[in-house]
Amino acid sequence: MAHRTIFGKAALLLGVTSACVMAQADTGKLLLTGGVSTIDGAAGGGLSPWAVIGSNATDGQTGAAVHVTRASTKDYGLNSAGLAIGFDNHYEISLARQAFNTGITGPQLGVPNLVLKQTIVGVKIRVAGDAVLDSDTWKPQIAVGAQFKSLDSSGLDGTLTTLGAKRAGIDVYVSSSKLFLAQGILVNGTLRATNANQDGLLGFGASLGGANNKYQLMPEFSVAYLLSSRIAIGAEYRAMPNNLQVAGAAAGLGPAGLKGDAWRDFFIAWAPSKNVSITAAYVDLGRIVPGTTAGRAQTGAYVSTQFAF
Repeated sequence: MAHRTIFGKAALLLGVTSACVMAQADTGKLLLTGGVSTIDGAAGGGLSPWAVIGSNATDGQTGAAVHVTRASTKDYGLNSAGLAIGFDNHYEISLARQAFNTGITGPQLGVPNLVLKQTIVGVKIRVAGDAVLDSDTWKPQIAVGAQFKSLDSSGLDGTLTTLGAKRAGIDVYVSSSKLFLAQGILVNGTLRATNANQDGLLGFGASLGGANNKYQLMPEFSVAYLLSSRIAIGAEYRAMPNNLQVAGAAAGLGPAGLKGDAWRDFFIAWAPSKNVSITAAYVDLGRIVPGTTAGRAQTGAYVSTQFAF
């Protein structure tokens, strides 16, 4: 129960801090240069964190961003809500709560109406560069971050135990974002050390059958093009560990019954005002538990709304 106490205290701290932020003076970051909210709560694209710091706050300011997100694929649905608080354009703390509807997979595993819920607490520190001020130089903005993830107990616990997967883990990453403001282009690269299965929604690591239970370095890439000061289009790629494939085969689920793939999206982000942004995307999450979904690629739609201050 210790990890729940930690997450509860973090949520309380974020809530109190965000209330203070909303009461303070207006903040002044350029539209869309702070990114949007990822499904994990950090500032960036929809799937991958960037080196930017969330909210509209610039140097010497404190700001907050809250988001609600819905992703729907052929067999699954994901809801995410959370907030990020930026301090002095150097530090970010974030909180996200995810609910993953397993669709037809739950009943096939003997758990009807299975919804997997996960809490993610993130921290990020800008260690070099300034995306906007250095936009006319070669210097990128660089940040390091960590995400502390905890999967709620559910009807999947027995399966995870059999596979040798844990219900909690930590991702550590470094991101480099380069904004070419005159050209209206932002590129980002993130390198993540993780053992999370499907972002942690299917646990962390696996050991059954000699599966790889160690951390792996996973690359992530994003590119965005500003069509105007209020509209951006772009794409993301996020590699994923494939820890569960060997464990799934050892559990009798077939050679690719639990195989995982990289995640991708093509997005458009619109900022109708300084404090609001709406992101829509086509997502391709590859195969997720293909043994229960006939190997279908999980393609579909993603919509997220962010309110930033």
